[in-house]
Amino acid sequence: MKKYILNLALLALTAMVVLLSIWGPEALATYKDRGVLDQIRTQEEETGGEGYRYQLSSDEKLYILSQCLNSQSMPGTDESTQTRDVEATYQELAGTYAFVVNHNGPSGQEITDEEIYETANAGIAALKELGILPDAVKEVNAGSYEATLYSAIDVPEPRNNVAVWKMSLSGSLQNANKENRLLDAYIDADDGKIYEFYVRSQLKWEQIDPDALVEAWSSYMGLTAPEAYETDNPLLETTPYYKKYVFTAPGGDRTVVTVGFYDGIDELFLKISR
Repeated sequence: MKKYILNLALLALTAMVVLLSIWGPEALATYKDRGVLDQIRTQEEETGGEGYRYQLSSDEKLYILSQCLNSQSMPGTDESTQTRDVEATYQELAGTYAFVVNHNGPSGQEITDEEIYETANAGIAALKELGILPDAVKEVNAGSYEATLYSAIDVPEPRNNVAVWKMSLSGSLQNANKENRLLDAYIDADDGKIYEFYVRSQLKWEQIDPDALVEAWSSYMGLTAPEAYETDNPLLETTPYYKKYVFTAPGGDRTVVTVGFYDGIDELFLKISR
């Protein structure tokens, strides 16, 4: 009798296990659905839309900016047959690199229109302290200078882009006394570092140590150590007073930086490629 009852209990247990294996998953899914259906849930998510930028290293940003500047014709001095008011802009992204005016304005992460002049003056002061700019260089202000926000974009990988402010002496002051004035500069829109500059001063080329200048600038920018750029081409610049350096990013991308001087107008410059 006991054996009969035991067998009956085992049979009932087996039947229950089989029933649960068939009905259980469906019932569990229905229960979970009740917890999420007909309810609105929100979740913050970082998107890769317009304006999104990866966190690039200083060397990567320098390389992207140099390639974008190389894709346009930007005069560096009044000796050029063009003028500083001539700028090549892109209405559509084309080619490998593009340098475009950012008509949308600064995002929440970038230096604003109201901040850029104070930021530029802080950068000028930092370069003076490092011996890169002469102490006599004057500060910039909204009345005498124009600031335009640009985006330097790696077109195949548009998430790789650099926002920069271009600070230029106002066109209405082009015939004014430019002594000890900053003429042009590109300023990082994130941290305010000055990538390149053209400045009038009372210095002569003989008083400038380009090796020391570029070493101080590379340290200021947080770049890898520069190497001398050897070339046999005497036509790279419109002045005989210059020295070129190359910066190599960890991935192997190389950027040429030039320290130079225009005699006669006493214009010192540090420029990226071009």
